[in-house]
Amino acid sequence: MAMPDVARRYTVDEVRAFPSDGNRYEVVQGELLVTPSPTQLHQLVLRNLITALSVYLEDQDAFVLFPAPADVIWDPDAYVQPDLFVVPASEVTGDWRDCRHLLLAVEVLSPSSAHADRVTKRLLYQRQRVGTYWIVDPDARCVEVWHPEDERPEIVTAVLRWRVTEGARETEIALDHVFRGMPG
Repeated sequence: MAMPDVARRYTVDEVRAFPSDGNRYEVVQGELLVTPSPTQLHQLVLRNLITALSVYLEDQDAFVLFPAPADVIWDPDAYVQPDLFVVPASEVTGDWRDCRHLLLAVEVLSPSSAHADRVTKRLLYQRQRVGTYWIVDPDARCVEVWHPEDERPEIVTAVLRWRVTEGARETEIALDHVFRGMPG
């Protein structure tokens, strides 16, 4: 398959029809986002986050955590695959199009994804009212925390705090745990 023309506008249906080639294809307002397979460091950080969030959510059956690849489709030109996200269990129907109310979305930065994660996808997540959006920066060993109305992120350098709903207990995830196993 020839490389897609990133200058033209794409729809979700077109992007989902691309053959599997090892890249991740997403579309935001018709803009095609292409990222290569994740690095080892990306996957280490993601594994550590999945472990911590799974422990937090294990006694809360009303919520489900999905790691990528998993589709979030809001409309014909908004299709993303966050590195991980949490939705109400009521939206787990067997059809990705039903996962519409993300309580948490997480992207682990890679050099090729930083602009899309920090700008394009962040603005989409804010428009779609994603409860909390974490941008995890392995190089800086920090996490940007965004909410729908935020103009600037909270920069976390020690402990991430999050609760799945307002009345739920809060989880605390030490960034030492998130970045465990990384060289340096």
